[in-house]
Amino acid sequence: MPVIETRSLTKRFESLVAVDALDLAVDEGEIFGLLGPNGAGKTTTLMMLTTLVRPTVGSATIAGFDIARQPAEVRKSIGVVFQDPSSDDILTGYENLKVHGMLYRMPPALRERRIGEVLELVELTGRQDDLVRKYSGGMRRRLELARGLMHDPRVLFLDEPTLGLDPQSREKLWEYIENLARVKRITVIITTHYMEEVDRLCDRMAIMDEGKIRALDTPAALKRVIGGDVVHLRVAAPDVEALARLPFVQRVEARDRVLDLTVTDASAHLQELLQAAGRVEAVEVHSPTLDDVFLHFTGRAIREGSAEGGWAERMMHHR
Repeated sequence: MPVIETRSLTKRFESLVAVDALDLAVDEGEIFGLLGPNGAGKTTTLMMLTTLVRPTVGSATIAGFDIARQPAEVRKSIGVVFQDPSSDDILTGYENLKVHGMLYRMPPALRERRIGEVLELVELTGRQDDLVRKYSGGMRRRLELARGLMHDPRVLFLDEPTLGLDPQSREKLWEYIENLARVKRITVIITTHYMEEVDRLCDRMAIMDEGKIRALDTPAALKRVIGGDVVHLRVAAPDVEALARLPFVQRVEARDRVLDLTVTDASAHLQELLQAAGRVEAVEVHSPTLDDVFLHFTGRAIREGSAEGGWAERMMHHR
């Protein structure tokens, strides 16, 4: 039985359909990536799954509990790490974790044991008595991951978990996340704009657009959908029809003076391709990436920020 399951999950805001009949199943121990352009519906989906917003139509369960009928049980089953820092920087790391345990009404003995366990997991035991304001960005993200794990959740939601971190801190956090899924069997849901993060961590990923899931599979399988090499051309006066007639060109999309093409064996046909394109100002050839997959299914490049944003802010206001 899936740990997360949605059935025709829908949310409308007056005339706007933010999430449209979402059907999704995520298994225990799976790392699942949820991606989408601005306004795609991913933040609204997360807010419904974390019981902050009630669905208009449809239903969903987390660890067997219904998000509408059993919200308290759902909240006990989930942990959340916000995109924006939410730990109290006038408290120590230990005090932040203690307050979190008290909010979840954990018995004192269990609370102290869990504080020790999660501090050891994220390698902050030696800094537990320092004020959070003295932590580096990477240390603070690790503390917030520890806090999300304090009450031993079945599901962990990570909203842009490594945004703004240096490469070394990002790599370390990736190791913690992988360990949670592989060893602890915690189901992890990630929203991110880092395609490298999805490629490294996610067992499966879903691309949302206009409230619907446009693609769902493993990162490797979705890259195979592109089927060929990817060529980006900047052309002064592009002749799209001439390029589309070439037998080795599978797809042509024009964005102003930039052409995105999928080409069979681009190295063998590049010269012919350039001759047909006209006056080429720049050319780039590479194997398909998740950025190309995203562009293929949504017609736009993924970019940082979200028109739906403010998830952490809404949650704190809700509480």
